[in-house]
Amino acid sequence: MSRLNFVVDENVLLRSFLQNQNISKKSLSTIKQNGALLVNGCPVTVRYQLSIGDVVEIILPKESHSPNLIPSSGEVTVLYEDAHICIVDKPAFMNTIPSQLHPHDSLIERVLYHFQKMGDESNPHPVNRLDRNTSGIVVFAKHQLMHHLMTGIIEKYYIANVVGDMKNHGNICTPIERARDSIITRMVSIYGKHARTEYQLLNKNHQYSQLWIRLHTGRTHQIRVHFASMNHPLQGDTLYGLDDTINRHALHAVQIKFVHPITYEVLTISSPCPTDMQLL
Repeated sequence: MSRLNFVVDENVLLRSFLQNQNISKKSLSTIKQNGALLVNGCPVTVRYQLSIGDVVEIILPKESHSPNLIPSSGEVTVLYEDAHICIVDKPAFMNTIPSQLHPHDSLIERVLYHFQKMGDESNPHPVNRLDRNTSGIVVFAKHQLMHHLMTGIIEKYYIANVVGDMKNHGNICTPIERARDSIITRMVSIYGKHARTEYQLLNKNHQYSQLWIRLHTGRTHQIRVHFASMNHPLQGDTLYGLDDTINRHALHAVQIKFVHPITYEVLTISSPCPTDMQLL
């Protein structure tokens, strides 16, 4: 079972201390039913009065992975791993999770096999997902509580090649909604949800501009839709443009930044730009 340890820095009830660690009522209920709460090694209830210097230990319930996931022995590139998270580099042309069209050998199934090979009984929970043809960084939490703690705290950066000549810096703040005639495509619309994409020019040639992009919101196909709406679709993106010079859209999740919810360490994880996106 996974364990979390905290050192108490104020005199407070255990219930309040756990709330201050962003542990939700739902998570706490699951812990009380199938895990354990210890203070200085002794079982306690949430009504326990903590003192400065006490060590709070949370024993998390054991989780089982979905029977639909079949561990896959394919290669997985681990960028960072500890007892709570595993951050990997997804290649293009691979699903993050299984789909009807591609039911096996997804990234999560490779991560599950990696855990099992290492003797780790953790259950992978994807904190972020990338489209099949998008490459780059994907974060997996090793238990449900960590998935909850990681949600919404990650700064996400991408590299993209777009058609045409872009200015040095810009912000795109146009709402996005699902296209009315499709379950897949999205479009810019005043009736959509708020979306913000910030970009900076890295490099360019006679045909494309390579951009460093910060994703401030996480709408489906946000980067692809935003740049297509400006008549600068991504290189290779035949869903939102006409360019087919490479066999996928030129989008790579290049970097993430976050404060680790357990260790409070500031982490910056990077992935190199793939060769098919390098501008000559």
